Amino acid sequence: ILKTLNSWFWWENIWMPINCTWEHFVDRDGLVFPKPHQLYATIPCALVLLIIRFFSERYVAIPLAKALGIKNVRRVKPQPNPVLESYFRECSKHPSQSEIQGLAKKCNCTVHLVEKWFRRRRNLEIPTVLRKFQEAFWRFSFYLTSSIAGFIFLYDKPWFYDIWQTWVGYPFQTLLPSQYWYYMAEIGFYWSLLFTLGIDNKRKASGLYLFASTSFFPPSQDFLAHVIHHLAAIGLMSGSWCGNYVRLGTLVMFVHDTADFWLEAAKMFNYAHWEKTCNMLFIIFSIAFFITRIILFPFWILRATLYQPTYYSTTPVIAYFLFNGQLLILQGLHLYWGYLIFKILRRFLCLK
Repeated sequence: ILKTLNSWFWWENIWMPINCTWEHFVDRDGLVFPKPHQLYATIPCALVLLIIRFFSERYVAIPLAKALGIKNVRRVKPQPNPVLESYFRECSKHPSQSEIQGLAKKCNCTVHLVEKWFRRRRNLEIPTVLRKFQEAFWRFSFYLTSSIAGFIFLYDKPWFYDIWQTWVGYPFQTLLPSQYWYYMAEIGFYWSLLFTLGIDNKRKASGLYLFASTSFFPPSQDFLAHVIHHLAAIGLMSGSWCGNYVRLGTLVMFVHDTADFWLEAAKMFNYAHWEKTCNMLFIIFSIAFFITRIILFPFWILRATLYQPTYYSTTPVIAYFLFNGQLLILQGLHLYWGYLIFKILRRFLCLK
C-alpha cells in the first residue's frame, strides 16, 4: 500500500510540465536541481537552531531584558499535594466552591489553603514577562537575520526586479547554494517551532494577541491552530522545493519575513513598558504588513503564480492548482489579519 501511495504521490503529472520525468532532473552540464531527499537536512537544521535559541535566550535576551528594566519575578510554588495536583490536571484548574470544600475535606485542610494552592498552581502556568521577552527576542532575531540574508541572496537576481524571470527556463532552473541554505533555514525554523510548541508561551493564533483586547481562540484551539500553521508552512515550502518553484519560494519567504520582525520588536518593548517605542514599532509593522502582504503578495507574487505560467505551458499540472490554492488561502489570512491590524490602528489613533 505504501509503495502504491508513494508512486501516486511522485507521479510526474502532479509535479512537472507534460513530457517531463524525474530522469530529466539528474544533475548534468553544470545544472543542479533540488531533490526531495535533501529536505531531510531540515531536521538537523532545526536542532542547530534550537541550540542557537537556547544560548541566545540565555546569554543575550536575559541581559537585554534586564537592561530594559524587565525583572525576573519568581513565583511561589504550592506545597506538593498529589490529590490537588491530580484534580488540577485531570478535572479543573478553577474548581467551584463546593468542589473546593470537598477537596479540603479529602486533604484534611482548610478551604482557604485549598484556594491558595490552586491560585499559586495556576500562576505557575502563566509565563513570566521575562519568558515572553525571550521568545519574542528569538523570533525577532531569526526574522531579522532571514530578512537581511534574503535581501543579500536576492538583490542581484533578475527575478527580484522582473517577476517574469521566475519562469524563464522552468522547470530546468539550476539550484543556487544561497537558495539551498535559505530553504533549509526557513523550513528548519518552522520545525523548531513545532518541536517546542508544547513548552513555548501559549500565544493567540492571530499573532496579534499582544495588542488585541479579546481572545480569538481557547487554549486547545490555540495549540491546534499553531500546529496546522507550522505544518502548512513546512508543506508549502517543501512542495515548492520538490516542484522546483524555488525562485518564487524565496520571494514568498522574503516578503513574509520583512514584516514579522517589526511585530516581535514591538512585543519586546511592550513587555519593557516602553509605550512610545512600542507604538512606533507597531505602526512601522502595520505599514510593512500592508505593503508586503496586501499589495506585493497579491499583485506581484500571486500574479506570477496564477497568470504567468499560462505563457510557458498550455497544460497546467496538478501542482499548479495545489500551490495556488494554498497561496490563495494564505492571502485570505492576510486580509483577515489586515482587518485586525486596521481595527487596532483605528482604535489607537481615534482613542489616543
